[in-house]
Amino acid sequence: MNYKMANFELLAKPTGSICNINCDYCFYLEKEHLYPERKNNWKMNYDVLISYVKSYINSHPGDTVNFIWQGGEPTLAGIDFFERAVELQHKYANGKKISNSLQTNGLSLSLKWANFLRKNNFLVGISIDGNEQHHDHYRKNRSGKGTYQQVIKSIDLLNEFDVEFNTLTVVSDYNVKEPLEVYESLKAIGSRYMQFIPLVERIAQKPDKDGLYLIKPDFSGQCEVTNWSVQPKSYGLFLNAIFDSWAKNDIGQYFVMNFEQTMNQLIGGEGSCVFSKNCGANLAIESNGDIYSCDHYVYPENKLGNVMNDSLFDMVVGEEQQKFSSSKRYNISPDCSKCAFLKVCNGGCPKHRFMNSTNGIPNKNYLCDGFYKYFYHVVPRMKYILNKMYNIN
Repeated sequence: MNYKMANFELLAKPTGSICNINCDYCFYLEKEHLYPERKNNWKMNYDVLISYVKSYINSHPGDTVNFIWQGGEPTLAGIDFFERAVELQHKYANGKKISNSLQTNGLSLSLKWANFLRKNNFLVGISIDGNEQHHDHYRKNRSGKGTYQQVIKSIDLLNEFDVEFNTLTVVSDYNVKEPLEVYESLKAIGSRYMQFIPLVERIAQKPDKDGLYLIKPDFSGQCEVTNWSVQPKSYGLFLNAIFDSWAKNDIGQYFVMNFEQTMNQLIGGEGSCVFSKNCGANLAIESNGDIYSCDHYVYPENKLGNVMNDSLFDMVVGEEQQKFSSSKRYNISPDCSKCAFLKVCNGGCPKHRFMNSTNGIPNKNYLCDGFYKYFYHVVPRMKYILNKMYNIN
């Protein structure tokens, strides 16, 4: 890993896998099995918070350091926790600009939260899967009831207090069938920046030694793709339908992360980690300070160390993370080398590389057919748009 890889982001899990809803498709809830001793002490304590804030700022080479708070559900840590975090950020900023992003299901937001988020310029990501029918199909509370109306109340509150927010939509087997309905519903609630994340999980017939059923790509035992996962071609058609509507009506008014990042790659920039050449720039920190190679690789074998005892910078640029980063580039399906869209795809996320390639090795991305449909449809039109905007051929 070269020095550029030190320009990383660290996704913080201040409440670990603890959450106040019980989404059918959530891959993170079962991570509680990795930390059975934390059933009563699940929140990041003050000592860990100090070490995290200080080391993250000091280890980051950029002039701007973005703190990304995720979960589980991070708001369960409480406003007092985040007030202390902001105080520590100011204390240790050392001339760097600090920003904060909070990804939430929206259920715990209140007037007090809205005031805090506005005062401290937090960017809020709201998880919402489309209209009420789409959303409530999988995103339920502990009593099995839908959460859509609570989320809408929180969005109304954010709008009232002028808190900037975007939306994250999980594309499942259910809402993938109605792409334009999903897109229009997000526009209707005031979302101007959206991202559409494909749901892909495999489940084992038996749990591993840590009690985990949801598995890594290199798992070779008996397993199957979950029934809530999206079908590859359906995901490609979903994105294409939204792209057509966006390109016709909404360029410059609404922003879709999936499209923006593809266009950025077409002009030589960086896309999302999913489509980058290497992994390793998006690490995760658990509530006890444990550091993992990636948010989607919170497994014992991908633990790099602990921020209380180990240098964060050394973990980021170290040999173990370097190996994790480069493995994406080297363990790529040979079929990808023949693909016209290799430069904008790079084989996709390693987590989803479990299908057999033509040589029989299981390193082809499950979503390959969907990605191809998407790139085949949008790339020529994106090049036309970019040429009009920047006179790029």
